[in-house]
Amino acid sequence: MANDNGIFSDLFNAVGAPIQNLADAIGSGFNAATEIAQTLVSTVATIVTSTANAAIQLIQGVATAVTSAITPKQ
Repeated sequence: MANDNGIFSDLFNAVGAPIQNLADAIGSGFNAATEIAQTLVSTVATIVTSTANAAIQLIQGVATAVTSAITPKQ
């Protein structure tokens, strides 16, 4: 069993901290990339929804105009 004050403890402390820092940096980068992707997806979804709503309103307007044009006047 290794002594807590021995060479293995020193080696672990010397190597462990940089590896932990690297892992943290990679995790932060991944989180930033995920946030950017989520924002992009949200923006695209908003654009698609707005476009679909505009198209639906246009179709409804055309349908109303056609119905009004073919309805016999009294």
